[in-house]
Amino acid sequence: MGNRSELTFTGSHTMTTIAPKTILIVEDEPDVARLATIYLEKEGFRTVYAKTGEEGFQLTRSERPDMILLDLMPPEMDGLELCKKIRSLRETASLPVILLTTKTEEPDTIIGLALGADDYVTKPFTPKSLAARVNALFRRLDRTTGAPQAAYSFGPLVLDRSRHEVINDGQEITLTAKEFGLLEHLLQNPGRILTRDVLLNAVWGYDYFGTTRTVDVHIRRLKQKLPLLNEAIVGVKSLGYKLIEPLPRH
Repeated sequence: MGNRSELTFTGSHTMTTIAPKTILIVEDEPDVARLATIYLEKEGFRTVYAKTGEEGFQLTRSERPDMILLDLMPPEMDGLELCKKIRSLRETASLPVILLTTKTEEPDTIIGLALGADDYVTKPFTPKSLAARVNALFRRLDRTTGAPQAAYSFGPLVLDRSRHEVINDGQEITLTAKEFGLLEHLLQNPGRILTRDVLLNAVWGYDYFGTTRTVDVHIRRLKQKLPLLNEAIVGVKSLGYKLIEPLPRH
């Protein structure tokens, strides 16, 4: 597992080598890990494998992967604890994390989202659905990174798309990819009711199937990190959310 391959483009005077994105798979079931590895490498990704949570944490710091597929129950350190540790470190705080769960782990899945996971895939999964989730999350990150320079403000809060940073009262706030995407979409549409399906399609980047509860979890986490949004982001019953435009300062 995890052989590195590179794509090389040549021109009349230059040669550029682009290394594939690296995905760390933290999974103690060999068959699941093998299936994920085979199909992700077919998609052109490089994979790294860890069988335990502790090993996964060490590889996160040494390999600096572009994304983590994280089983909820690996030995030594469970997925919830590992997710929490990843989000606590500045150098890995924004690292995309997709949980690998079973249907019986739904409460833990919600906790995992609350701790900072960006998405989840239910086992047993099909290779097609796993690849779709991974590619969708990378597309979202690429769109944000490659977006033209633009900034949105909300009172003392400033979101800078070109730098992918959020500043509140002069202090930088660390957000996950999904939290940043949700905040960006809300700031782009002040005063407009955004349904959960609209937010899922806009931020997750694909036609989401399953519960929309993940939006509620991410909105709640966004409010925890940015208390000035507690009353500004209003839930609209049975629909979604709306960002109330701030009153002008006098």
